[in-house]
Amino acid sequence: MLKHLFHDPLHLVFAQAVVAALAAVLVVLLARKRRIHLESEVLIAMLRGLLQIVAVGSILVLLLKSSRWNSAWLLMVMIVAAGATSARRARGIPGAFTVSTWAIAAGAGSVIAVMTWLGVIDSAITSLVPVGSMLIANAMNTNGLALNRIRADVLAHAGEIETALALGAEPGRSVSPYVQAAFESSLIPAIDSVRSLGIVWIPGLMAGMLLSGARPLYAAIYQFVVLAMILASSGLTSLISTLFIRARLFTSADQLIVQPGR
Repeated sequence: MLKHLFHDPLHLVFAQAVVAALAAVLVVLLARKRRIHLESEVLIAMLRGLLQIVAVGSILVLLLKSSRWNSAWLLMVMIVAAGATSARRARGIPGAFTVSTWAIAAGAGSVIAVMTWLGVIDSAITSLVPVGSMLIANAMNTNGLALNRIRADVLAHAGEIETALALGAEPGRSVSPYVQAAFESSLIPAIDSVRSLGIVWIPGLMAGMLLSGARPLYAAIYQFVVLAMILASSGLTSLISTLFIRARLFTSADQLIVQPGR
């Protein structure tokens, strides 16, 4: 229908963006009727996402004409931005941004570096930046889920944790069950993505490769490779993040920092 109304490709893509955004707004309005208020967060996220992806697309056009080493700088900027984004899920926990950034750098960054060195990821900017951004984005989401789950569980069980501390339990041991549960739950999306590959969904990377003329078997196997790398980077990020955020939950006097109402 939109193709009949808009003949210019630029006008058509803007119309498609508006329709997609309206669908998301409709869901937010339906949620509001159930007294779930996500209006500002969703609207800001969509506006930022649109502006950011347009800006990055413009930057990539310039980078394609420059040295491939510039892709490393762009990926580092993405890691810092990802750390800031996922750290918002750990409000009230000191040092969440530092932990998140280093965890994503160690998790996604190390997988990107090793896979590029081994030749699994092409070092050309056209391959390294898009694939690397996938790993960083998924590591960010996994880290955000882990931090959000830890914060929620600690708030819900603050009394039990403080009782355990009063009885002489070590701080790390008192929150260990919640840290473990956060790690396991944060990996559910990545694991389910691999498990449902080809049955529930056909990822965009594979579809793009098929449209560009790649052989179906090659496109399918490389898509699996990307998802396996995502699982590895997400798991390593969550493991590192949950390990180090555990110490940030307590003061130097072993008092719980995260408290209900704060």
